[in-house]
Amino acid sequence: MRKKLLLFSLLTIVLSCKEQILKQGSKQITFTKIISEEIYNDSISIRAIVLDSNQLWFSGNNGKYGAIDLVTQKKFRGRINKDSLHPEFRSIAKTKDAIFILSVANPALLYKISNDRKVVKLVYQEENEKVFYDSMQFLDTNFGVAMGDPVSNCLNIIITNDGGNTWQKIPCDKLPKVEEGEAAFAASNTNVMLRNNKIIIVSGGKKSRCFVSEDKGNTWQVYNTPIVQGKTMTGIFTADFYDENIGFIAGGDYEKQEDNSNNKAITKDGGKTWQLVGQSQGFGYASCIQFVPNSKGKSLICVGGTGVHYSNDSGNTWKKMLEDKDLYTIRFQNDSIAYAGGKNKIVKLTIEY
Repeated sequence: MRKKLLLFSLLTIVLSCKEQILKQGSKQITFTKIISEEIYNDSISIRAIVLDSNQLWFSGNNGKYGAIDLVTQKKFRGRINKDSLHPEFRSIAKTKDAIFILSVANPALLYKISNDRKVVKLVYQEENEKVFYDSMQFLDTNFGVAMGDPVSNCLNIIITNDGGNTWQKIPCDKLPKVEEGEAAFAASNTNVMLRNNKIIIVSGGKKSRCFVSEDKGNTWQVYNTPIVQGKTMTGIFTADFYDENIGFIAGGDYEKQEDNSNNKAITKDGGKTWQLVGQSQGFGYASCIQFVPNSKGKSLICVGGTGVHYSNDSGNTWKKMLEDKDLYTIRFQNDSIAYAGGKNKIVKLTIEY
């Protein structure tokens, strides 16, 4: 009898614990605090970072780039000069074999850097007074995409199918035409996203839209967004997709950084339709938006001109977590740790729930 009572008690405890876990799992998990710790300082503007395992790579202005070992905190600093030019690198991407950094203005310079940092090779160069590349991303070891402002009547898009060794431009007759005053912003290397075979690109300026290819750039569709637009410094500055369907765009008016109306929108159908959220609350001008990993597309964090903000309800409501207005780009290592780059620094953000 005692054995039966003991077994019954243990079973009751196990079931009770399981019920508690299920109840907790059904709740919305919210940030209670974000702790910011500076891990890198230099005279540099950093708008592009990429995380790989326990290493963070970054690129910035004045030809500077580098890496930080997130375990040992050992730092590597590099610099590229081409003739008398010190390129400004606002795009960075990584495969398992190499790191790629891309400069913004004429001439556009795309470098491949070996994992051991010993080999730096120029793999693509483009000269045009209008050239200005905004963002770059790799899908896997072979396929990568970079995009920039129009040099003709379409967005400037190049792709690689051989791991970044060679790049080819998609001709304008295969791309949607841009509207007058439509371009993009190199704010945080978040203008292009790759999800399986899908390429998603966002534009800004006098027209702010979403360009989608379902077949790695062979055919394209373009969709309107409700983000504020119509002036040179308005529109989408940043975007992120949690998966192929759930995406978020943010931006605003760079000349009115406190204005938080018509600057946030969400899609649940892969970019075809967008709904404004968080009207007149939360952040104003947004430099970078990112989904929190493992949040089922509900939690987001934004850095920009009005500080660091967080939402746990798909962008409908927002809470300011940090006053820091000098962060330009952010990436998550996991759902509790993120790293952000900005004016003269990189910070580690530890999230408490």
